[in-house]
Amino acid sequence: MITSKLTHIPEKTQEALLLHLKQNGEMTVAELCQVLGITAMAVRRHLGPLQQEGLVESKIVKQSRGRPNYHYMLTDKAKKSLFPSGFQNLASDFLDIVKQEHGHKGVMEFLSQRNNRVAERFKARMVDKNLAERVAEVAKIFSDDGYMTEWEELADGNFIIYQRNCALHELANQYRQICVLEPRLIEQLLGAKVTRQQYILKNDPVCGYLIRPLEP
Repeated sequence: MITSKLTHIPEKTQEALLLHLKQNGEMTVAELCQVLGITAMAVRRHLGPLQQEGLVESKIVKQSRGRPNYHYMLTDKAKKSLFPSGFQNLASDFLDIVKQEHGHKGVMEFLSQRNNRVAERFKARMVDKNLAERVAEVAKIFSDDGYMTEWEELADGNFIIYQRNCALHELANQYRQICVLEPRLIEQLLGAKVTRQQYILKNDPVCGYLIRPLEP
């Protein structure tokens, strides 16, 4: 299911636009007008916010005659976060095997090792950054993986990270260990105390994490 914070845009039209871009690779405004049955002005009203949200991008294609055309396409972020992927099925199969062989404890240990690998991979991006900069970097890391992540600094000097989309929703629904370990991964990346405040799998609109500096 396609989710978005763009509540002022009709959901069915937005989903149809994104689906056509998924199916066709790239399209012009004129082509989108034809398949959606709406005006060019209406198409552009949809495209603008979707571009701001990082789901759609464009490129200029020169024509043999006349003005160049803008072609619109999905970003990697949209492809990862909005459409099903066989990778989740593969990951589910791996975890099923681990659970069968080693039980829930084995799944926890397997995912903990995965967290360690992720933290090591991104460690260099945290070097020489203050906490606010690290929070911004972590938000970008999760956004790049399709979590539609935002952050803000609170008046008390703490921070909050919001994930507006769960990129592993079905898998996490089956293996809640993923959710248990996510705050720990964020702690590893930030070097800060992380507490989950909101939880999509408990019907909250976002997953929200409170970030507090470690006590000196």
